[in-house]
Amino acid sequence: MSQASTVGVNVVKAFSSPGSIRLTSLPPLALYVHFPWCVRKCPYCDFNSHESKGGTFPEDDYLDALRSDLEQSLPLIWGRQVHTVFIGGGTPSLMSAKGLDRLLSDVRALLPLDADAEITLEANPGTFEADKFAQFRASGVNRLSVGIQSFNEAHLKALGRIHDSEQARHAVEVAANTFDNFNLDLMFALPKQTLAECQADIETALSYAPPHLSLYHLTLEPNTLFAKFPPPLPDDDSSADMQDWIHERTREAGYERYEVSAYAKPHRQSKHNLNYWRFGDYLGIGAGAHTKLSFPNRILRQMRYKHPATFIDEARSGNAVQEEHEVGSRDLPFEFILNALRLVEGFPVHRFVERTGLPMTSIEPALQEAERRGLISRDFEKIAPTPLGQAFLNDLQALFLKDS
Repeated sequence: MSQASTVGVNVVKAFSSPGSIRLTSLPPLALYVHFPWCVRKCPYCDFNSHESKGGTFPEDDYLDALRSDLEQSLPLIWGRQVHTVFIGGGTPSLMSAKGLDRLLSDVRALLPLDADAEITLEANPGTFEADKFAQFRASGVNRLSVGIQSFNEAHLKALGRIHDSEQARHAVEVAANTFDNFNLDLMFALPKQTLAECQADIETALSYAPPHLSLYHLTLEPNTLFAKFPPPLPDDDSSADMQDWIHERTREAGYERYEVSAYAKPHRQSKHNLNYWRFGDYLGIGAGAHTKLSFPNRILRQMRYKHPATFIDEARSGNAVQEEHEVGSRDLPFEFILNALRLVEGFPVHRFVERTGLPMTSIEPALQEAERRGLISRDFEKIAPTPLGQAFLNDLQALFLKDS
């Protein structure tokens, strides 16, 4: 059977085969585009990123593959409008201005993109040229997410970042001068970091008045250099002091904490990330990208081939998808909760039913236990994590695992 025939059979199956659920409507749809190259792999990073050898990568071949991947995916999302686009990595800002313009032109040509779509590009200091980012803006990028991590020279070195403190500040200045909407990524509880050093980082970030802040606790992820050779990190009490201070300081500065690590000025929340946390749909194209798509009778997950060269070859041959499976009704409650309870607002009861096709009775025992432990508050309309539930989110989410 040819590749085209195989894709056609899979499309028919996705729409027509008996499934384990029944959805009355489909959720909003987003597009994620993965750019897999970076200048150097950071020791804490567990994303699908690959060092560009000598600073070069096959941009044209990869853009060809992205277009092929998107074209092959169109039958699964036919007629559905795309509300947000997120270009992540890796370091997508390594792309040439011409390459990004081509990518967004392909997206607009192939997809019904919302006229007010949020289009985000991830960027790292060290790649910031003012003219290039002005061209990114002209191509349609309307939100920038800048991976600062720290403004402290010693901490940047400990994190293996390619930029220094001066380049970090330059990047924020370019972002602020070029984009109305931008996010700054910073981490805390860094190797040997003190509370005062954490406070200095946050105060520096606040001085630029970014519309959005993502403030992450450094974690040692499996299969990273830090996991193999752990650096000396602040103890739990010290990192908790940092987090408590961050919550209070950002609130004083006019930011709302709306998700575990996300803080925004009014009306500046990340629409793309909100779609993930609200269990919306997303098509992921590019090396190692993940997809979640809903159909009237099933929810489908996919993963693309991870290695860039393999992805390019497979996309060229007609099928970039390495893995695909239907999410069973047994796993759906946990997958929904894993996202929804990251939000401070929690979720309306009707959203669980609409996005999973399951009745509320399927999670009632777990809800009762979470309520008994003081981890959630709820009424007939809404379920939300309490401050205690936010602090012990992993424990709260684990209650919804079927084996627990």
